[in-house]
Amino acid sequence: MTTVIPRPHGSPGNVADLGDPELVQLVQSLPRDSAERNVACENLIGRYESLVRACAQRYRHSPESPEELMQVGYVGLLKAINNFDPAYGSNLASYAQPCIAGEIKRHFRDKRWHVHVKRSTQELRLELCRARAELTQQLSRAPKDGELAGHLGISHDQLRDAQRADLAFQASSLDAPRSAGPEPGNLADILGEDDPQLEHTLDIESVWAHWGDLPEREQRLLMMRFYGNMTQAEIGERLGISQMHVSRLLAGALGYLRERMLGQDDDSGPR
Repeated sequence: MTTVIPRPHGSPGNVADLGDPELVQLVQSLPRDSAERNVACENLIGRYESLVRACAQRYRHSPESPEELMQVGYVGLLKAINNFDPAYGSNLASYAQPCIAGEIKRHFRDKRWHVHVKRSTQELRLELCRARAELTQQLSRAPKDGELAGHLGISHDQLRDAQRADLAFQASSLDAPRSAGPEPGNLADILGEDDPQLEHTLDIESVWAHWGDLPEREQRLLMMRFYGNMTQAEIGERLGISQMHVSRLLAGALGYLRERMLGQDDDSGPR
């Protein structure tokens, strides 16, 4: 059913009869909450639905659902509509096609990759997916690596990079079964546990990085307390100072090291 909205100054009332430049002008010039703008936008989206579908169809072998790819493609189309300048040409389709394709590629690059992969390798992975489907249909079997590399005109090293990128594209759940046997287990069963001493080692390294900033007396005091397992009273007796003085020195030295480990720069030194 065609939507008709009154137009000022004797302009055509049937928005569907307007050309792309006129519809684009309405979208770009009217407020976002304007009913007329929404109708113009809906008409443009309806006209170029097939273009969005054609761009999304190129990625039909990806794990993304067709519906999700269409939604991403519509985002690209809307960006094209909002940025298109009819003064430089009236062919919206020519301008919109790379915008839609670029938005889909950006979706894969920014939202789906679980580790950083070079853009050229990402694009080669997509070509590999298409080539694998085409050769499987032609050969009636899964293609070998040499056949894939020859079909794509790439080296075996490039093929391996694309295959590794395919593994990085979608992470596997740690609860995923490792086999189809009666007791398959899952991926989490074969992962090592965190070393409980790792954090302690990192903390010690951070302490040693700033250890030399402490006066010799504070260094000696800390060594007696934490490596000699001496009490504050014993340390005070050894150094000839009161237990309260030992407590203050300990607190000052530990506070100084803590600030350095947390990145809180203070040139005043330990108190």
